[in-house]
Amino acid sequence: MAVKVRIPSPLQKLTKNQSEVMASGKNIKELFSDLEKQYPGLKDRIYDESGSLRRFINVYINEEDIRFLTGEESEVKDGDDVSIIPAIAGGNYNLGFRI
Repeated sequence: MAVKVRIPSPLQKLTKNQSEVMASGKNIKELFSDLEKQYPGLKDRIYDESGSLRRFINVYINEEDIRFLTGEESEVKDGDDVSIIPAIAGGNYNLGFRI
């Protein structure tokens, strides 16, 4: 199952400067695990030490916020677009960049 994942600029150094990559999985959690296999270090930027999505990371499936679906268990299917979007706010975050 191929899903297009849009990568924000600050994380593109981990995806070999690609703004869009393909990944597979039946839900967001599996999709991010596949991304970590392909691009080591990416998951550390998206998840906190407890294994939860960082609170300032927003994830969308076809423009639908997963917080209003079933979170990381939200299903993805062939042809879906997933976007990883850091929240816009001030301060220094643990993604390795300033917003």
